[in-house]
Amino acid sequence: MASQPPGAPSSAKALDQDGKAALRRSNVQLSSLHIRDGAHRPRKLPWVALVRACGRFKLLLLEVRRGRLLSSLNPLAVGNDLPPPKKHWMPEKAAFWGDQEPLSKIPFKIMRGHQHIVSSCHFCVDDTKVLSGSYDCTVKLWDAVDGSIVRNFEPGPGAPVLECSVTADSRRIIAASYDKTVRAWDLETGKLLWKLSHETFIVSCKFSPDGKYVVSGLDVDRGICITDAEDTTTVSHIKDHHRMSVTACCFDPDSQKVASVSLDRSIKIWDVTSQATLLTITKAHTNAISNCCFTFSGHFLCTSSWDKTLKIWNIHTGEFRNRGACVTLMQGHEGSVSSCHFARDTSFLVSGGFDKTVAIWDVGEGYRKLSLKGHNDWVMDVAISNNKKWILSASKDKTMRLWNIEEIDQIPLVIEYKKARGLKLKQKEKKETYLKL
Repeated sequence: MASQPPGAPSSAKALDQDGKAALRRSNVQLSSLHIRDGAHRPRKLPWVALVRACGRFKLLLLEVRRGRLLSSLNPLAVGNDLPPPKKHWMPEKAAFWGDQEPLSKIPFKIMRGHQHIVSSCHFCVDDTKVLSGSYDCTVKLWDAVDGSIVRNFEPGPGAPVLECSVTADSRRIIAASYDKTVRAWDLETGKLLWKLSHETFIVSCKFSPDGKYVVSGLDVDRGICITDAEDTTTVSHIKDHHRMSVTACCFDPDSQKVASVSLDRSIKIWDVTSQATLLTITKAHTNAISNCCFTFSGHFLCTSSWDKTLKIWNIHTGEFRNRGACVTLMQGHEGSVSSCHFARDTSFLVSGGFDKTVAIWDVGEGYRKLSLKGHNDWVMDVAISNNKKWILSASKDKTMRLWNIEEIDQIPLVIEYKKARGLKLKQKEKKETYLKL
């Protein structure tokens, strides 16, 4: 603590009578006393005294600063009355974190290049490239390593792109747009292969896994159209397949069945060979169904809905007829769920929502493992790399994000979730045991 400056009232009281007389003979000290007490008219300080006083004040400040610095450097200094030295702010080296929870930081890359909503995204070419479609009427190929745009596919659609798809061998791509067309390009050369026009809007398009067929979801027709991927001849055109507009459709891994979902909340499975509907699940959700995807075994189908849930259906055994969905994933999104995608080994599932988040689900346990935050608007589509290290999300905020989930099980928040879930399960088991007794 700094000592009091000379001439302070407390020091004047300590002086005796002779000291007081000597004090009155000093112009500088009298002036300071007159100013403090306010009993006498203040006198002007001589310039010499003023300069000396300023000099002493500066020296005093230097001594205080030096003392604080030395005490802060000395690990044995007591100095409890001195505030700690200020820490200078330094920018973080890893400036790629999103708007995540403190314990759930996930490295990611932001891919910018579209001028409007990014509606569709896919991994391709052994996870080294990314395909995207946008409402800016473009289809782009990206380098997944550095995030640069490799190619714009020309001639491009004349209207917003709703969905794009790529063959399993990454040789061809297709895109459906609001101009009622589906276009196909060679991925390597960028050459336009064909253009197929429909009489109604196309809301969805997918290649079959074997690359032989293309299925399109039709809006006004409330149906699906399956065409040959080589010569664009029509294989099946099913009108009024649903009671309301189709929202999405996809092939099973064997390329023999087509699942379609609709605003009417129903699920339908169409058999390509027999040209017949194999099954129908009515009122599968309490609101419109937005998307669907098969597991890589083809036994299960996942559906996402505007009712904020996802459901997994056992298509192989047909047990849904008696028990409904075998798994209902809830409490993962605060708004409508727009998209879903299974990992190749079905160990986890990813979904995108209008709450601007990407949810990672543990399929075996049926709970949300982690929520990825960072997008500034709706998440329109999601994809998972074949090696399960990356998640891709497309958003209404005109960007895509490439999330690195390679070390997801080491994230503190995930570990805490597992511990908490383990405790809940143990408590539930104890309660069930007690009730049995």
